[in-house]
Amino acid sequence: MILLANPNANAATTARMCEIAAPWLPDLRGWTAPDGPDVIQTPDQLTAAGHRIAALAPPAGCRGVIVAAFGDPGADRLAARLDCPVVGIGAAAARAARGRPFAVATTTPHLGADIDASMQRHAQDAPYLGCFLTQGPTLAVMSDPERLDRALLDAVHDAARAGAQVVIIGGGPLAQAAERIATQSPRPLIQPIPEAARLMAGLLT
Repeated sequence: MILLANPNANAATTARMCEIAAPWLPDLRGWTAPDGPDVIQTPDQLTAAGHRIAALAPPAGCRGVIVAAFGDPGADRLAARLDCPVVGIGAAAARAARGRPFAVATTTPHLGADIDASMQRHAQDAPYLGCFLTQGPTLAVMSDPERLDRALLDAVHDAARAGAQVVIIGGGPLAQAAERIATQSPRPLIQPIPEAARLMAGLLT
């Protein structure tokens, strides 16, 4: 069994992320943070989520854990405690750039510095061009799928104009939007949940 741990307190998002990852990991089980925000938006919330994930006790028989928030909160500390692989969706997405200039499109402006640090850490030899943000209040944008799709596509276009050859849609709760806009994007999109699932499947085989 593989555990997909969602540090956001939104069970519906966890269920959808599990559906997206299931083609690569059929023995997936979801875990949702029991409290905290539905969408992590600030550095303090990211830090609190990191403490929660670092202390996570996976169920017996767990063969790997995916940390399904884009800042990978607590993933390194959890990996240091466990004997099984731990994959953060942000790290998996950055690795998937594979040498190509890349950027992130996302909805959380207060996490820009944390996202930049994570991408630079995990980009390997791929040039990282920065984080491009949707316009408008985060929760208002994310609560309206049509508005969210338009805003993310605008951010992807901004990233493309800056020279990005591929663009990561940055956030576990954005997984459905990433699927919806993929065919309209001016650049190939890197979707963190599938990348993390593929990486985990490879580590286990």
